[in-house]
Amino acid sequence: MGKADVRGFAARAGGWSARHRWAAVGIWILFVVLAMGLGSAMGRVDVGDADGLKGETRTAATIIEDAGIEEPAGETVLLQAKGGELKATDAEFRQAVQAVTAAVEKTGRVTDVTSPYDTDTVSKDGRSALVQFDMRGDAETAGERVEPVLKAVAGVQERYADTLRIEEIGSASMNKTFADAFGDDFKQAEYSAVPVALGILLIAFGALVAALLPVALALTAIMATMGLMGVVSHLQPMSETADSVMLLVGLAVGVDYCLFYLRREREEREAGRDAQTALRIAAATSGRAIVVSGVTVCVAMAGMLFTGLAEFEAMGLASLMVVAVAMVGSVTVLPALLSLLGERVEKGRLPFLRRRKSAGTENRFWSAVLKRVLARPWVSVAVAGGALLAVAAPALGMKTQDLTLEQEFGDRLPIVQTYVRVNEAFPGGTAPAEVVVKAKDIAAPEVRSALEEFKAEAVSSGASRGPVEIKVHQRQNLAYVYVPLVGGSDLDAAGRSLVKLRDEVRPATLGKVAGVQAPITGDVAGSHDFNDQLVGSVAPVFVFVVVFAFLLMLVSFRSLTVAITSIALNLLSVGAAYGILVAVFQHGWGASLVGAEGVGAIVTWLPLFLFVILFGLSMDYHVFVVSRIREARSRGRSTHDAITHGVVTTAGVVTSAAVIMVAVFAIFGTLSMQSMKQMGVGLAAAVLIDATIIRGVLLPAVMALLGERNWYLPAWLRWMPDLTHDESAEAVAQAAAGEEKTPLKV
Repeated sequence: MGKADVRGFAARAGGWSARHRWAAVGIWILFVVLAMGLGSAMGRVDVGDADGLKGETRTAATIIEDAGIEEPAGETVLLQAKGGELKATDAEFRQAVQAVTAAVEKTGRVTDVTSPYDTDTVSKDGRSALVQFDMRGDAETAGERVEPVLKAVAGVQERYADTLRIEEIGSASMNKTFADAFGDDFKQAEYSAVPVALGILLIAFGALVAALLPVALALTAIMATMGLMGVVSHLQPMSETADSVMLLVGLAVGVDYCLFYLRREREEREAGRDAQTALRIAAATSGRAIVVSGVTVCVAMAGMLFTGLAEFEAMGLASLMVVAVAMVGSVTVLPALLSLLGERVEKGRLPFLRRRKSAGTENRFWSAVLKRVLARPWVSVAVAGGALLAVAAPALGMKTQDLTLEQEFGDRLPIVQTYVRVNEAFPGGTAPAEVVVKAKDIAAPEVRSALEEFKAEAVSSGASRGPVEIKVHQRQNLAYVYVPLVGGSDLDAAGRSLVKLRDEVRPATLGKVAGVQAPITGDVAGSHDFNDQLVGSVAPVFVFVVVFAFLLMLVSFRSLTVAITSIALNLLSVGAAYGILVAVFQHGWGASLVGAEGVGAIVTWLPLFLFVILFGLSMDYHVFVVSRIREARSRGRSTHDAITHGVVTTAGVVTSAAVIMVAVFAIFGTLSMQSMKQMGVGLAAAVLIDATIIRGVLLPAVMALLGERNWYLPAWLRWMPDLTHDESAEAVAQAAAGEEKTPLKV
């Protein structure tokens, strides 16, 4: 193959699409429609209760599922004396209990109403009592039917407003309350993301058509992926969380990839190239960077498949698919659209914005920064690296846990205050451990005896203060044992009580009866088992992502140095994001600036999620910048000049892409849930650091210090296939000029 020949998938795909533009656009539209149609026709399988659990909680869910028992949504009404004089034994208190019982039964929406005097759910100080009942019908939709019950309880509260606090809490009432208060949060954030991205693109390009192209590509990629998610859900169940993550990632990479391509095409046209040559240069350069970046991001997202957790697997697969679709769309349909539009891509120019120069022109701000960075690279590395290490330092003390209701939502909602009061009066009462006991004959004397022994030992061991309730399902040979855990809403203390139940109480009682299964589940147990699985998956996910990203960079750039520095800088970026999270949300430093509060911990799933997402997204900028530096180096520039040219000419597009990502992620930082705030702030901070300090200061400084060693490849690695495809703009232009073809119509 001659030097003027253009190699590589991206270059060939872009060339074909530009020549067969209507065919390329038609194939893309057909693909999107077919994907959506197939997904709709096949339906979608979402992660089930048993799929999303691990350990004993999964075993318990499987036993319940196999038995065909559908647990109803349980509700509790707290009756609590406002003063210190009224007790549960007093006549007025008893009348209030009877009034609550009668009011909820009258609605016809409840069943199995129990009095605190029958179930011994009266607090030790005698000031509080619990009326408990179940909602009729499907537990998952109980929140839609609970309003009449809430009104009935509120009616009783009005009658006893001076002496008693009467409040309802339970899965149905909490679901309704949170749906009313925060249900639109996610949708508003998702709907806001597109207009925000479009607005920033309008400023970046100054023209409506040019700004619409990246958004259109991202949205069609997201639509196609939604359909594909339905198809693959029959092999790997999906989830609503996966939908949100897919939308975020799809918008981010879809806009980025199109932005990279469009800016390079504009740059070449401004340099005097004809439309055909400009497109071919963009395909061979930015197109290749998009492919390398896309494959690397896909590998990073695939890391989530190694967690063994259904939610993470769904998020990983959905993100991988949308990145792959956006990548293919960027190097196929985008060149066709640019060929069709030609100069019309500048239509809809905003009169108050001057025509913005492309990424190829030198950015004054970054030129000034680069001049100082490259003048003293050692100082730049020491200052910028030291600053990021200092920012990352708090991460060494990171504490992760599932956030309690109070930590997640604060005390703004009355139901959260009710949750706190119930836990104070009845520790663990809002989230008891549930022991699912399965036996060949649940009525056998030895099983009955073991159940009673377990009930007594749970309290005497200190794991629970009671009351322990046993509910037997004779026909299915199952029994549920509900054990309020000592520790209540303190998940660390409740976790220790759970371990005592599992490791001490159960073996000494139920564990002695042959053929009896007794997995312990519940909210605390689910959190405990999830955390154990997550901690166990950190090492394999980390190794997979880092090793494969390293290998991809090594093969793509044929440089051991570039591969090592890429990984090191990405890890530093992730570490800084972790440090900011810990400082703001764990220690509360500056939390009020982002509308948050220090909750003392980082939500358990976030560190691993952030690592995978950020490692993938960081590669976008890194590959794009390093590709431009390598291209300049291959054209004969010195390494120093190539660094300056590569960083300065990509500054505009990297800044635009980063601003879009930061703005979109920051929207999630405005949501009411602390876990979503943590995710939004963590992602936004990391992208901001990555696009400025990492790519604008550390990367050029490190490469300047390394000099020609940047392109070092040991002799024992030279057997690797050459996938660099270093097409310079001149080489592509030469190839285009040498072809006997009719110029593209624009």
